[in-house]
Formats: sequence, C-alpha cells, structure tokens
Amino acid sequence: MADNENNGNGAANDGQVPIQAKIVNQYIKDLSFENPNVHKLIAGAGDQPNLQVEVNVAAQRINGDLYETAIEFKATATNNLGTIYVLETVYAGLLKIDSIPDGALEPFLLISGPAMIFPFLRRLVADITREGGFPPLLLDPIDFGGLYVQRQRQRAQSAGRTDA
Repeated sequence: MADNENNGNGAANDGQVPIQAKIVNQYIKDLSFENPNVHKLIAGAGDQPNLQVEVNVAAQRINGDLYETAIEFKATATNNLGTIYVLETVYAGLLKIDSIPDGALEPFLLISGPAMIFPFLRRLVADITREGGFPPLLLDPIDFGGLYVQRQRQRAQSAGRTDA
C-alpha cells in the first residue's frame, strides 16, 4: 500500500488547494471608433492599409476576492490617404478568485485573466470594424505570458537604471 495520497489523476496530493477562479462579469470600460477620412476613402480606397496594433493588460483588486483584469487595445489603420480608422477599447472582466498564493496572483491576473476574456474582445473588435464599414479585423491569439515576461524585463531594466 502506498504511503502518499493520490488525488485521482495519478499525482500525489501535497495539500495544495487548486486555484478557483470564475468570471463574474465582462464589460466594455471604454470604446472609441474614429473614421476621420471617410470622404477621401469613398473617392478612392488608396494604397493597401498599414495596421498598427497595441495591446496592454492591467489588473486591480476591487474588493475581497474580486479582481478586475482588463485588456487595453488600440488598432490604427493608415494608408497614403491618411488615417483609415482608429479603434481604441478597454475590455475588462470581473474575476472571483479563491485559494491563490500571493506570488501567483499577479501572473494569474495578467496572463490567465486576459486569456479568459480575449475571445470576447476579439469578437468585439471584429464587429466594430465591420460596422464601421471595413472588413472585420480578426485578431490572432495573443501570448499574454510573453507580454508578462516582457513587462517584467522592462521593470527589471528600469529598476537597474534607477539604482545606478
């Protein structure tokens, strides 16, 4: 007979409680769509558009075990005629999180939280650009883990500069 307990999936149970997280609500915090050169675009479409996309994530504690995770998104399409459109939005989710170690909270809110709400942001962006009279902007999946690591490196570099 084995001395250690089994959690049912073949792994030993070391007494850690699994993280319990659920989305309580999702919402648009901010939304702006600008089509400043519509008259120029009607006369002629111009060159192929250049698209610049910016993504950032943020999180904050609301109260107790409720946290907000937000994706700040901006897309700017331009061509030789000027700005085609600018879409800016902040899409957020309210998460209820139980049983999470303090060291895991920030990565969870800035990686897993945005990953949970991203499909809804993706749909919103596609719908808004389509309703603005353009082909829908279909976003590729975003590596929120990579964004988090990049942010941590930037923090470390800026902390190193202030210490010098």
